[in-house]
Amino acid sequence: MKIFNINYENDYFEIQKDNYMVLLKMEEIPEGYILRGKIKGKIDKINIFEDIIDENIIVNDWHSWGETKSINIKDYPEINSDYFILSEKKLIGFLSSKVSHNHFKVKNMTVYGYMNFFEKKLDDYIDFDPLIIIEGKSPEDLLEIYADYVKFENNIKLNKKRPVGWSSWYQYFDKLNWEDVKKNLELSQKYGYEVFQIDDSWQKDIGDWESKNNFPSLKEMAEKIKSYNMTPGIWTAPFNVSETSQIFINHQDWLIKDENGNPKIAYKNWNKNIYTLDITNPDVQKHLYTLFKNMYNAGFEYFKIDFLYSGAIEGKRFDNNITPIESYRKGLEIIRYAVKDSFILGCGAPLLPSLGYVDGMRVSEDTAPIYTTDESVKLNAYIALKNSINRFFMNEKWWWNDPDCLILRKEDTQLDSIVRQMYGYATGLLNYMIIQSDNLSLDIEEDIYFKALELQGGIVKVKGIMDGNYIIESIHPKYGKITLKMNLEEKRYNITFEDNIISLNKKTIVNEDKRLFHFYTLEGENNA
Repeated sequence: MKIFNINYENDYFEIQKDNYMVLLKMEEIPEGYILRGKIKGKIDKINIFEDIIDENIIVNDWHSWGETKSINIKDYPEINSDYFILSEKKLIGFLSSKVSHNHFKVKNMTVYGYMNFFEKKLDDYIDFDPLIIIEGKSPEDLLEIYADYVKFENNIKLNKKRPVGWSSWYQYFDKLNWEDVKKNLELSQKYGYEVFQIDDSWQKDIGDWESKNNFPSLKEMAEKIKSYNMTPGIWTAPFNVSETSQIFINHQDWLIKDENGNPKIAYKNWNKNIYTLDITNPDVQKHLYTLFKNMYNAGFEYFKIDFLYSGAIEGKRFDNNITPIESYRKGLEIIRYAVKDSFILGCGAPLLPSLGYVDGMRVSEDTAPIYTTDESVKLNAYIALKNSINRFFMNEKWWWNDPDCLILRKEDTQLDSIVRQMYGYATGLLNYMIIQSDNLSLDIEEDIYFKALELQGGIVKVKGIMDGNYIIESIHPKYGKITLKMNLEEKRYNITFEDNIISLNKKTIVNEDKRLFHFYTLEGENNA
């Protein structure tokens, strides 16, 4: 049948365009609506949504180094927001990113929603990524509701392990040697780390993931860490190869190409051109699987995989009917299969396309031993902490949030004690991963580390993401109600404890419509 001259069949409206066809269905939910549908044809970038929007909004960048931040749209002639956009009254967001890259553009007080399929050809219908529209709650509550719907749409199973550990990067950077590793292993025992992760500098080159001369073999490194009763962790940038690597010299046919058929430069780092492996190439798929299988067999069970966004860049591929998003997800699927149930930490990663493959996710730009509100200084603890708080809603739903490392040393740093306390206490209260990065032989504010551990485990609410006057509240099983108030620009905080809180047990039930219902009973009562 037809409604308003549009075909309507099996709950779907059929819309025909010049190059593609869409079936649409609007699903009503308690908080608003979900737009679902199917699509086929030759599809590039299509506009699927348009609405008036308030001037004060939260926008989001597509990968984990990008920002989730509050802006006034009158300050921008045009601005982009990936995956979702939030005003004080309404959230509009995509629930997944499995084939297309999904984003919003704001111009002249109007928001437009787009899906980019990169000229993919589809002979048969496939489901497109659903779009959710919810309103009627505070901005923070809307983000929590959105995160719940994303979780169930992607069938995410949260890893029960929330790592506590040590990483070499923010002390040694690319100057790490094996003697540094052994020294810090010896000094690490009093901290109770679960993970000990060797970062960039162990490898021969970007793309040549073998130990360089001043490091032992992967197997020896892993065995040494295990001898201290910690999980061995290793860093890679798995989709990348440098211009000096053996992979680049011998296998340029494995790389994403530019319009002229030459290897496409993804970015520049390490004073080199960096290229990206083409995951649609079967030979590359075998190479990637073998690489991670060998590291897993050597004894590593914690994998920090970095610069992942480059796996989703545009360019000519072996199979050009696979979108950059599909190619990226295929790479993660191969890594996950190779390392089994090891912990995977994504970094510099597209957010929604990574769902279901990573156990932890960096949710900020790199921190640094410097704190400044000058946002042109991108690598600094101020931006890292701010963004980590703004992405609070992802934690324990999509993955474990990694706010980047705690830097707690009192020397060889520009961070003062106030910054160290703010970063540590916020990380603990928010139930995030806690990874420290210090030369453990230096003078370290150890009490912040141990306090951060003690603050974990509460039921958390966050307020203030629109104006930056953050309030983090936690109902904690040991300390009662904890309230942390912070103003990062003014570099001040206050933390209070109210211990007259009744101890409760929490039980969560998923309703048929995928809403979460939380039930609380007094400690000691029968919870059956």
